[in-house]
Amino acid sequence: MNSIIDRINQFDIILASRSSRRQALLRQLDIKFRVSALDIKEVFPDNIPVSEVAEYISNQKIAGYPENKIKDNSLIITADTIVTIDKIILGKPDNEKDAFQMLQMLSGRSHEVITGVSIKSLKHSSSFSSSTTVKFKNLTEQEINYYINQYQPFDKAGAYGIQEWIGKIGVESIEGSFYNVMGLPIQKLYLELCNFTN
Repeated sequence: MNSIIDRINQFDIILASRSSRRQALLRQLDIKFRVSALDIKEVFPDNIPVSEVAEYISNQKIAGYPENKIKDNSLIITADTIVTIDKIILGKPDNEKDAFQMLQMLSGRSHEVITGVSIKSLKHSSSFSSSTTVKFKNLTEQEINYYINQYQPFDKAGAYGIQEWIGKIGVESIEGSFYNVMGLPIQKLYLELCNFTN
């Protein structure tokens, strides 16, 4: 009898994301996939709740995947991650000053990291969000500057990667999925992929 991983791997799984972190996490599930990223503008209506933004953008990404590229055994996965504090969404910083301001805002406080994930085949589709609460200690200006200079976190929402130096010295507590903060809630994703094999 085939294992659940064998059944999942019968699909031609396409991860529509350039994120090296998402690719590494999906690989750690022993799932075979290929990458086919899309250039979709990450925009959303002003009137939707912050908690729904990541899933909305993820759904926009999967809706933008060309129908003629979806075959009988295709399974498309898209994702989007946001960092939010005081109902403000912190995107990717434009420069060092922007990154510094974001990390100062997160310093000594709790914030939410929300990842929306969408999955689509020719017959089925599903989407979900995962939320994690992260609390930073009070970060000194020297610590923030060191992290920005050494790690250049300009491709990361909220200007940080929890798996990097700043996470190791700065995170006091975390409630929810650690991997969600990295950009892919792989336990929930695994459960959803299992549903596609039924």
